[in-house]
Amino acid sequence: MRLRHIRLYAAAGTALTALALTACAGNGTGTKDEGAARPGPAATATGPGARTTAPGASATPTAPGAPGAASTTGAPDATTVSARTSAAKPRSDAPGAAIRPCNGSTTEVTAMPVSRPLNHLLLTATNTSGKSCDLMYWPTPRFDDAQWAPQVIKDSQPQAVVTLAPGESGYAGVRLSAADGSGEHGATAHRLEVFFLGRTTDTDAGPSAHPSLPAKGVYYDSTLAMTYWQREKSDALTW
Repeated sequence: MRLRHIRLYAAAGTALTALALTACAGNGTGTKDEGAARPGPAATATGPGARTTAPGASATPTAPGAPGAASTTGAPDATTVSARTSAAKPRSDAPGAAIRPCNGSTTEVTAMPVSRPLNHLLLTATNTSGKSCDLMYWPTPRFDDAQWAPQVIKDSQPQAVVTLAPGESGYAGVRLSAADGSGEHGATAHRLEVFFLGRTTDTDAGPSAHPSLPAKGVYYDSTLAMTYWQREKSDALTW
């Protein structure tokens, strides 16, 4: 009788050992798999625009159809800056809510110089469609035929993507030039094209916008920079 009990205990122990080994070996590491960390959204990539050089630097320009812009000397390098910039957080109004990026066909965009801060331009995008849309990350303005993109002011990142219901507006600030005159490659622009980012920073959202500039144009230099899209006008003009 005692021998039978010993054999039963030995069989049970063997079964438990096998179960433990199976659980440990499931992840190929010999330890229990508690669940791998899941990757978050892409931190950054590039903004719309071609990969080009700063004004005055020699390079072969390419049209900014797809997002992405960089400069090699002197002027802002949007690719490098945006690569260091965290992506805007997903929409927080509903878990898993679908993203519907705004673009030039779903919004009306205006560009207005402001008196404060100095040398700044306020971009306003108003949803003119019948559905909500999302102003993703930041706008990328291109003045005249400039072949370089502005810097992104990373400290301006909001807590969440700006979602516009029909008729609502979002804002972004553009620093045109250095107030102390330290900028380089200054020029006066008379045309402006604004590009929109898509679900990630390496995609664009579709058609661009072409807001009017004052008849005298606007002066910009190598310190050109823009904010993320903001819910409030005052937030867009903080930087």
